Amino acid sequence: MKKECIAMLLAGGQGSRLYVLTSNVAKPAVPFGGKYRIIDFPLSNCTNSGIDTVGVLTQYRPLELNSYIGSGQPWDLDGSTGGVHILPPYQTAQGASWFKGTANAIYQNIGFVDLYDPDYVVILSGDHIYKQDYSDMIRVHKQSNAVCTISVMEVPWAEAPRFGIMSVDKDDNITEFAEKPKQPKSNLASMGIYVFSWKPLRKYLTDDENDPNSQNDFGKNIIPAMLRDNQKMVAYRFKGYWKDVGTLESLWDANMDMLSENSGLDVSDDSWPIYARSVNSPPTWLAPDSHVTHSAINRGSEIHGEVENSVLSPNIKIGKGAKVAYSVLLPGVVVEDGASVEYAIVGENAKIGKNAKIGGRPENQEGENNFGLTVIAPECVVEEGRVVAPKIMLDVNGKEVSR
Repeated sequence: MKKECIAMLLAGGQGSRLYVLTSNVAKPAVPFGGKYRIIDFPLSNCTNSGIDTVGVLTQYRPLELNSYIGSGQPWDLDGSTGGVHILPPYQTAQGASWFKGTANAIYQNIGFVDLYDPDYVVILSGDHIYKQDYSDMIRVHKQSNAVCTISVMEVPWAEAPRFGIMSVDKDDNITEFAEKPKQPKSNLASMGIYVFSWKPLRKYLTDDENDPNSQNDFGKNIIPAMLRDNQKMVAYRFKGYWKDVGTLESLWDANMDMLSENSGLDVSDDSWPIYARSVNSPPTWLAPDSHVTHSAINRGSEIHGEVENSVLSPNIKIGKGAKVAYSVLLPGVVVEDGASVEYAIVGENAKIGKNAKIGGRPENQEGENNFGLTVIAPECVVEEGRVVAPKIMLDVNGKEVSR
């Protein structure tokens, strides 16, 4: 069945910079914003953009992600003429092979793309928080007769060395690309969102696979090869909110941005809804002596203590006299009576014992860079009365680990 455009969503990353939060789940499956998971954002963008066929390429610890996506029904991606498809690495006559890089992941699924014989393929990452109308980007791609269109945004010059950087001419044609340059010539950063014309991309993927020296990566290999061949490549300037949540700090920042009116991240905007699989839990219960300010509280939570500027996922229990401030609590966390959690991320089903103290406010932290998150691994049990200092991370056994 022919489609004008399909999307391929790269969701196989380990997310090593999220450390203990991704020891058992793929990064796109990490909870975000209370009721979402990171992958809800690109999937919802596809639905809202009119893209009804999405291949999700999984690899690292895919079980929870596969289960969460299921048939694709929450995102209206369960139609008989397209829908969402989980695409793990698989065994061929030549043997089994993990995805070696982003380009190789798409190459291994050329057969899936060919089923739909698309004119265009949108390549997406599964670890970004943003709202974007891909149909407008596809429109620009078609109007410019480009082989590749790359979504870019201006970043502060000091941050440019962290990104793939595009140089463009007056018409936003891409003239040069540098992967994490030490001395960037531009501050137009690639967002890792591409629209390709499928036939030329198919050829470049095949040529890249046959190059034994290639790293099989879009940024390092495919994009530079197209530039060398003087292919028409266009930068699409994105103006909205976008954040790569690949680090603990950026994940925390994005959650806090969701609570801020001025950040540009509005998940309650009905004109561009973010869909998620609903949680089957009872309503939230706030005790008469509880106190909640400027926070997101979700279903199944039971609050007896104080919650300030925090994001609480479903099924959270906050005991009497306990305090949670400027923190992100993932599903099933228990904070017992008298405990305090400040400037922290607490993993799923972790338990903070009575009168324990987790983290602290920046003004109370030592050192020149007086801001650091405390991170508690999923399933970790912090014993009664324990003090876990700012910037410390505990694994599932409660042992300190470096980052």
